Amino acid sequence: MKRYQLLMALALVSAVGLTGCKTKVERVGADEQIDLSGRWNDTDSQLVSQEMVADIASRPWIEEYTAKNGKKPVVVVGTVRNKSSEHIETETFTKDLERELINNGRVTFVANSVERGELRQERKEQQTWSTEETQKRLAAETGADFMLQGSIKTIIDQEGKESVKFYQIDLEMVNLESNEKVWMGSKKIKKYVKKRSRKW
Repeated sequence: MKRYQLLMALALVSAVGLTGCKTKVERVGADEQIDLSGRWNDTDSQLVSQEMVADIASRPWIEEYTAKNGKKPVVVVGTVRNKSSEHIETETFTKDLERELINNGRVTFVANSVERGELRQERKEQQTWSTEETQKRLAAETGADFMLQGSIKTIIDQEGKESVKFYQIDLEMVNLESNEKVWMGSKKIKKYVKKRSRKW
């Protein structure tokens, strides 16, 4: 009988413990730095894009192009390949880059290949369904002068519950006509991660 009562008491404590665990949600600032897992996150994306854009804008290629052509360079974002060991949403990162460069005002941006497909389809449909005075012309796009491409790579050193995560982000600005690389940038992030032991 005592054993039965003990088992029932343990079951009750476990049930109370499980039902007592509630999810807590708290609103925080979008710019607040929070690291939970040690993996690539929004803070890394924003910091890297800001530093890369500052470097892109401070190099002579923009002034050289503007002086030669009398206009700001037109840039399109190409592929930033995720060669890391983690799932990284590279589109979030490239949008951070685009936003920072557009707001910087030193270059002009055009839609990337995915966005262009949707825009071209809309223009084609306008030729049939929109009034003549509101139709947008076909083959009137602004062509890009340069493409921004790159990659994200990781090296992970792990022993037990400790690990060091090294991220290297490499970007290149390439002249679309000549394939000349006019700018290359690299940003490195290193994180020490120590997992805590679970306490029950």
